[in-house]
Amino acid sequence: MNPIKSAKKKSKLREYVEIVGTALALALVVRALVIQSYHIPSGSMKDTLLIGDFLFANKFMYGAKVPFVDWRLPKIRDPKPGDIVIFKFPGDGKTDYIKRCIAVAGDTVEIRNKQLLINGRPYVTPESVYKDGTLLPGTRDNLPPVKVPAGQYFMMGDNRDRSYDSRFWGFVSTAEIKGLAFIKYWSWDSDLFRPRWDRIGRWID
Repeated sequence: MNPIKSAKKKSKLREYVEIVGTALALALVVRALVIQSYHIPSGSMKDTLLIGDFLFANKFMYGAKVPFVDWRLPKIRDPKPGDIVIFKFPGDGKTDYIKRCIAVAGDTVEIRNKQLLINGRPYVTPESVYKDGTLLPGTRDNLPPVKVPAGQYFMMGDNRDRSYDSRFWGFVSTAEIKGLAFIKYWSWDSDLFRPRWDRIGRWID
């Protein structure tokens, strides 16, 4: 056996292991602190986001949470009205939800017969849709004025009549926020069993 040749083989194997290990470590860091992929399983954000859309979320915009420790990286800015935010559902702290930020700390939110008011003024976004003309009892279509507390956010789905959001379960805290959705990188229509080519690579507004 040639000891020089054997040493070269071991050196080459070690080099490959180090390359793969470094790539995996970088991928984990990127996923944990920079960008993460998500898919849309429900229609609460129609027509902005459809079932079968896959998107990337910017995690460092709001200050990514560092895994295994109870602190976050410095943020670029706080969520603001209009942002499409991914967060942990306050009800269980585990399930990922995606909704549009409607109001921030200090704002007063009210709904009168489906009309959304922020600080007493109508708040209309071109993305919001109402697909049910009926008025239902409860907070979906009529919400008494509520003031958003410090460190909290009011979230709603763009498909207003088909969204389970802050109207029903309350506010989202800063600690529960994970990232800002910013681009659709893939979209699959399961009914027609084909990609939605016109949605792929589109920025999310």
